[in-house]
Amino acid sequence: MSGESESAGGDDEERGEEIEWGEGDPRVLFVMNLVLSTAFAAVVVYGLSYLDLAAFSVVNVASAALVLTAVTYLVTN
Repeated sequence: MSGESESAGGDDEERGEEIEWGEGDPRVLFVMNLVLSTAFAAVVVYGLSYLDLAAFSVVNVASAALVLTAVTYLVTN
């Protein structure tokens, strides 16, 4: 019985070494970046509007999302 658990553990270790992580599809990464940046920008603009520092509008959210997307792109490349 102990032989089974040892061989199962050895298989997991061997499989883990065989996995190679790729960069991913750039189109999918760009869309994920855009969606997550837009969500974060909406939260930030909402917080600024709560503090009466900026109006919560589509233009402000879109502008912040574009800036965040650009910064994220520059940092990752």
